[in-house]
Amino acid sequence: MKSKTNDVVFEWIEKEKQRQSEGLELIPSETYVSEAVLEAAGSVLTNKYSEGYPGKRYYGGNENVDQIENLAIERAKKLFNADHANVQPHSGANANEAVYFAWCKPGDTILAMALPAGGHLTHGSPVTRSAKIYNFVGYGVTEDGDIDYDELERLAKEYQPQLILVGYSAFMKVPDFDRVKKVADEVAKESGHEVLLMADMAHVAGLIAGGVHPNPLDHGFNVMTTTTHKTLRGPRGGLILSKGTVGNPLKKVDKTLENIPTLIDRAVFPGTQGGPLEHIIAAKAVAFGEDLQPEFKDYAAQIIENAKILAEALKAEGFILQGDGTENHLILVNVKDSFGFDGKIYEAALDKIGLTLNANALPTDRGAAFRPSGVRLGTPAMTTRGLGKVEMKQIAKWMRQVADICQKVENTAGLEEYADELAALRAEVRELALKYPVPGAKA
Repeated sequence: MKSKTNDVVFEWIEKEKQRQSEGLELIPSETYVSEAVLEAAGSVLTNKYSEGYPGKRYYGGNENVDQIENLAIERAKKLFNADHANVQPHSGANANEAVYFAWCKPGDTILAMALPAGGHLTHGSPVTRSAKIYNFVGYGVTEDGDIDYDELERLAKEYQPQLILVGYSAFMKVPDFDRVKKVADEVAKESGHEVLLMADMAHVAGLIAGGVHPNPLDHGFNVMTTTTHKTLRGPRGGLILSKGTVGNPLKKVDKTLENIPTLIDRAVFPGTQGGPLEHIIAAKAVAFGEDLQPEFKDYAAQIIENAKILAEALKAEGFILQGDGTENHLILVNVKDSFGFDGKIYEAALDKIGLTLNANALPTDRGAAFRPSGVRLGTPAMTTRGLGKVEMKQIAKWMRQVADICQKVENTAGLEEYADELAALRAEVRELALKYPVPGAKA
C-alpha cells in the first residue's frame, strides 16, 4: 500500500499490520477479515451517494449500488432466517438506536441487561444519548454468571416495558430465549400493549450464523441487531434483522409488531442516519457470502472449542473465571481475586508481550470502570488465524507468567523493572504469531 500524498498515514498503517502480525489478538470483539472484504471496503463505491433504499433512492446513478445492497440483504436474511434485513446501520450502536426509535416514544421503558452485569453501553448506560430519551431498567446476573431470569421477570411485570432486550458485551452463557419470550407474552397480556422482543447478538452473530448458538429469531424474538465485524468476520458496521411483513419504507404504517421491518427501515433512514456507506455494504455482502459457506460452520464450532480449552487451561494455571468457564467465545477472568492486582495493570503488562485483551469490570465491581477487577478475552481472532488446542494452552502459560510479574509491582510503571523478562516473553509470542499469518495483511 503506497501513497505519494499521504506517506505518513500509510507508514502507520504498515506499522499496524506489523503489530497485528507479530502479536495475538485476544479481544473477543475483534477478528480479521478476508482480503476480499478489504478489497470491497476500499473500492470506488465510497464515491457514491445513495440515500434511500434499493429502487427508492434520492439520487440517480444507483443501478449498481442497488444490486449490491440487495445481495447483502438477501444473504443476511438467509444467514439468519429473517424476513427482512437492513444493512445500512453504520455500527451496532446505530442499529440499536434505530430499533429503539422505531418502536418507542420518549419516556418509554426498555428492560435490558445492566452495564455492570455485562450489558452494552447502548443498553441504557447514563452516558449515552438513548438513556436520556428512554427509561432503561437494568436486570442483572446470578452468582454463576447467568441472566437472573427471576429478576428479569419481576422487573418486567413491575415496569411493563415496551421493549425487552437480551444482549451483552461481557457474558459467557447461552440465553434462554424461550423463557424471555414467555415473560414478554405475559407482560403484553397484563398491560394490553405489544412488547417488542429484541436481541443484540453483536458478539455471537457469527456463532448463530455458523449454527452453534441458538437464533433468537427462531424463538419468538421480533428483532435481532448485530455488528458485522466480530464473529461475522465482516467490515465494521451494523445490521438489523427482523420478522414481519416487509413494506414500502417511504410509506407510514401502523405501529405493530407485524410492521416492524418497515418501521425499522424508516427509523434507519431518514430517522437516524443519512447516506449509507455503500463500500462497507459491499464488504458486508462479501462477508455474508463467505459466512454462508460450509467451512464457516467449522470455524464457528472451533471458536467455541478453543474458548473452552483456553478456559480450562487458565483455570489450571490458577485463574478464577466468571461463571467458571464459557459457553460461547468469551471468557471473563477475575484477576483481582486470582492474584491481587487489577485488570488495567494486567492489560498493560500483556500488551508488552503482544497479547492484546481488555480490562473489564465484573458484576461484583462497584465504580471500578478505570480499575476493574477483571479482563475480558476470547478466541475469534486466534481461531481465524488457525490456532488450536496446543496454542490455547501456551497462551494460558504466558498469561500466568505475566501474572507472576504483575504480583510484584504496584502500578504499570513498576513493569519497567521486569522489562527483560517481558521482552523475552514478547519474543516467544512473536515467534508463534508469525507462524499464523493475518488474513489480508499483504493487501
